[in-house]
Amino acid sequence: MGEQKNWYLICYDIRCPKRWRKAYKLLQGYGERIQYSIFRCFLTLRGREKLRWELEAVLKAEDSLLLIRLSDQCVSGLRAYNRPDAWSDVQAGYRIV
Repeated sequence: MGEQKNWYLICYDIRCPKRWRKAYKLLQGYGERIQYSIFRCFLTLRGREKLRWELEAVLKAEDSLLLIRLSDQCVSGLRAYNRPDAWSDVQAGYRIV
């Protein structure tokens, strides 16, 4: 049986455009962009730590990074108070590049 996955919101504020592009490209491989500096990712604990480690290698002390784990109850209630297309139920699968 595989590791349990959870939804995470990853929010960032990166001051340098070059570092922003690196972080953006990195996050594209892990999840889906919701807004300009907010991604949603469906990750295992190991995947979350790997992503955090990779992001910390790109970011500087002046940049901000926030990872928020969403509980199953939070995710199941999102449709009740948002637009229907605000959060799709499609879970990230494999991406063939």
